[in-house]
Amino acid sequence: MTDNAKLVLNKDQTAELPIHKATLGEPVIDIAPLANLGHFTYDPGFGLTAACASSITYIDGNKGQLLYRGYPIEQLAEKSDYLEVCYLLLEGELPNTAQKSAFIDQIKHHTLIHEQIRSFFNGFRRDAHPMAIMMGVVGALSSFYHDSLDIHNAEYRQLAAYRLIAKMPTLAAMCYKYSIGQPFMYPQNHLDYSENFLQMMFGVPSSPWQNSPTLARAIDKIFILHADHEQNASTSTVRMAGSSGANPFACIAAGIATLWGPAHGGANEAVLNMLHEIGDAKHIPQYIAKAKDKNDPFRLMGFGHRVYKNYDPRAKIMREVCHEVLAETGKGDSPLFKLAMALEKIALEDDYFIEKKLYPNVDFYSGITLSAMGIPISMFTVIFALARTVGWISHWMEMLSTGNTKIGRPRQLYLGEKQRNFVPMKKR
Repeated sequence: MTDNAKLVLNKDQTAELPIHKATLGEPVIDIAPLANLGHFTYDPGFGLTAACASSITYIDGNKGQLLYRGYPIEQLAEKSDYLEVCYLLLEGELPNTAQKSAFIDQIKHHTLIHEQIRSFFNGFRRDAHPMAIMMGVVGALSSFYHDSLDIHNAEYRQLAAYRLIAKMPTLAAMCYKYSIGQPFMYPQNHLDYSENFLQMMFGVPSSPWQNSPTLARAIDKIFILHADHEQNASTSTVRMAGSSGANPFACIAAGIATLWGPAHGGANEAVLNMLHEIGDAKHIPQYIAKAKDKNDPFRLMGFGHRVYKNYDPRAKIMREVCHEVLAETGKGDSPLFKLAMALEKIALEDDYFIEKKLYPNVDFYSGITLSAMGIPISMFTVIFALARTVGWISHWMEMLSTGNTKIGRPRQLYLGEKQRNFVPMKKR
């Protein structure tokens, strides 16, 4: 039996609102019956509104918990790899040996891009932001793979998912190579997913590429930690675009556009920019004081999180990865990274930060890690988009598989003028 909440309006109007229980988390009040009373709700930012039902990812911000299909992110980062996590998010279960092998073979089969896509890059300025290029090129994939755009066909949806997961590293690396004037590197399918990405980023045709297992595992963990994060702005955008019947490449391009916003995917870029602004460890007390001053617009980037009111579970993993990469690359002794570690120490020990639970988050450590690997700041959000593609496409597939998708159409609280009559120019 479904529980109900009773809403009384103007004493003479009542609505019985069904309460839906979740597997985990708070119950949800179904407000659909309000339509019969001529009312609807007002919730800017949708912070109190469930726009969909999903079985993919769960976050408990108070506990600092993140689950992919029920599996803790800590276990997946330690024991799994990115492509296995991709299979989990897409299919709902971890693969057995045969399923994983077949899945990897499918992904490797689609790593190449159509040769004509290479010419797209020549239309962009060399100094174009890589995210601008990614939006354009990913959206353009629909003009090359229009053989599988029937979104009502489950096999075509799966094929589109495989193509996107496989081609994103190739396109991301091409964005970087184009910006520095180096030749594009083709994927090498004898390498694993993360090794292949690093090869396409840093390899050159004139010299053999030297793999670093430490760096490959680090980028693989970064991909895992960013693979999905429930109904965030970009995921909601992908679902909204998908609700209109748009093709999967257009939907992912919409997600990339949303992720580019500095309040969303640009946080790890902001961390590095902040470190450059502080400049030297001796300036930290001054900037800590500015951060504590409510009247000062300065904010320490990479500390605290809108969702997590406790320690970001991804940050604990990313901290270990960060120190491994710093040790591997020898960058730990550079002034920038010494500054970062000094700032981390203060934030973990200062009563102000502890009281307000402003712990270093995943963006703080991922920004430092990517920079230590030699990846420029402009590429940080591109790598985020690469990793998040599987989350976006999993939510898109989940939404379409229900068979009763309604086009997204939020309401508004209108505060404009009431109806009025047009005034001729000479009487204004």
